[in-house]
Parts: sequence; C-alpha cells; structure tokens
Amino acid sequence: MACLNGVDGIETDLGCIPKDPFAFVEKFYGIGLGLIGGVALLFIIYGGYLVLTSQGEPIQLEKGKSYIYYSIAGILLAVLGFVFIRVIAVDVLHIPGFQ
Repeated sequence: MACLNGVDGIETDLGCIPKDPFAFVEKFYGIGLGLIGGVALLFIIYGGYLVLTSQGEPIQLEKGKSYIYYSIAGILLAVLGFVFIRVIAVDVLHIPGFQ
C-alpha cells in the first residue's frame, strides 16, 4: 500500500509509516532531532541568560557556560549518532534495505 506522497508504507493517524527500515529510522530520527534541537535551543538561551546576569559571580558564570556547552554537545552527539549508524549499516555491514 502506498501513501499519498508515493512512499511505500502504511497510512496511520501519525502519518505515513515507511516499510523500508532506513526510511522508518530516518523519519523518526528526524522528529527526535527536532525535539532535541528545540530543547537544546531553550537551554542555550537559559545558559546565555545566566551568563549575562551573573554579574561576575564565578559559580553563576560557570553554571551558564555548562548549560551552553552541554547543549551543544548533546546536539553533536545526536547528529553524529545518526551518521555513525548510517556508516556502519551501509558502508561496513551492507545491511539490505539501508541503501
């Protein structure tokens, strides 16, 4: 059964769920990356607020810097995780359906 956009999948209340394993992972990983990016953006803004309002207080300044640092690190880990899976599944193991 094909969905409206021509993708081979199953139409559900959540939209078209692809039957292809890589397309399935890609779709839901994209949603997850969007959520991670949104939360990270909020923490970067909050960390910047802490840095700006620290008035030179070292504990507050370090707290703000750590929020910013760990938000950026989380985004990088999420993106690099997808790249790692893609490289392992496609280039190294040659798993069928991940082309």
